[in-house]
Amino acid sequence: MKSLLVLLLLMATPAAAFEVKSHDIADGALLSSQQVYPDCNGDNVSPQLVWSNPPAGTKSFAVTLYDPDAQPSGWWHWIVFNIPASATGVTRGAGTMPSLLPPGSVEGENDFGANAYGGACPPPGSGQHHYQFTVWALDSATVPLESGATGNDVRDYLKKHTVGQAMLTALYQR
Repeated sequence: MKSLLVLLLLMATPAAAFEVKSHDIADGALLSSQQVYPDCNGDNVSPQLVWSNPPAGTKSFAVTLYDPDAQPSGWWHWIVFNIPASATGVTRGAGTMPSLLPPGSVEGENDFGANAYGGACPPPGSGQHHYQFTVWALDSATVPLESGATGNDVRDYLKKHTVGQAMLTALYQR
């Protein structure tokens, strides 16, 4: 009877949620100048991201940085896909130094026109922008797109193949 009770309690305990954390950014906090684009007097360094508890069925990951507040229809700052399922994060600076990305990772083209990280740089006076750092857990080992795929191309694939996502949203304005 005691064994059955323990088993029932274990089954009733919810699994830990898929989450992403960072030593460089905090959810709901302002970005530091380190993550800001050079044209806005920043260092343009992608933050360290660490994720845990990916959902069952995860075969690869993608990481995106998107500003939904940019006019007229948002702005893609960073797109990385084909990150192996064995990866648990990306190191600081990996967005401008691809050798720091997990092996096999591919960067898409951001809206600055580069296959790299492009930091925050909203137009002056446009108010506070929300920078969504999202880790996507995917049901496929690879995304069938080439390096340089746009954020919109990758987004369409992600929407169809996501088994879970974890997000940190940082803020910035000038």
